[in-house]
Amino acid sequence: MFKIGLAEDDLKIAGLIKTGLEEQGYLVTIESNGEQALKTFKDQDFHLVILDIMMPGLNGIAVCKALRHTDKNLPILMLTALGTIDDKVTGLNSGADDYLVKPFHFKELLARIEALLRRQHGASLPHPEEHLLSFDDISLNTYSKEVKRAGTLIELTAKEYTLLELFLRNPNRLLSRQYIAENAWDISFDTGTNVIDVYINFLRKKIEKGFARKLIHTKIGMGYILK
Repeated sequence: MFKIGLAEDDLKIAGLIKTGLEEQGYLVTIESNGEQALKTFKDQDFHLVILDIMMPGLNGIAVCKALRHTDKNLPILMLTALGTIDDKVTGLNSGADDYLVKPFHFKELLARIEALLRRQHGASLPHPEEHLLSFDDISLNTYSKEVKRAGTLIELTAKEYTLLELFLRNPNRLLSRQYIAENAWDISFDTGTNVIDVYINFLRKKIEKGFARKLIHTKIGMGYILK
């Protein structure tokens, strides 16, 4: 599961990108301030970062230069309204691997992200025929995003899909609520919220209703396990 950092001060655009990428199975962290983006992207491990240029605090060029100074291999994609040749040259010379001008088509953004990830992680990326995760009679295709149980297609929301993928990548392993929050939601677990339990129940209803065998089991006070 690839983790993407997104620095974008237009929260509407950031939200649309985050939703679209999460539907494709990525984990996305948004920062709207250049200084905070630099701190977050340096302190945590990301597979790729997307930078807007015009942001409060540090601009995207400064963030890019600082990130490139500490990590020569991190894929960096500039996503900005500045579209002249000089702007592109400046962005690429600051250390960016690619440069996409707003407005853009999401399909193109996704294609460029996938190209950068293949270039960086190609040896470890699965081939299309290996994009099938399965356990018992349930399967998840990370290419087509289709989920089936006993051959029956099951429609999941983006969050339910991400949650199921996490379980399928960790079969027979007890997952704590904190682990689920950090790996499926990319947030620190708040003991005062029941969001994890709510989505577990949503997922259970969709993949277990009408089937004799239950797959996701509760360990009271400990977490959940797919077995």
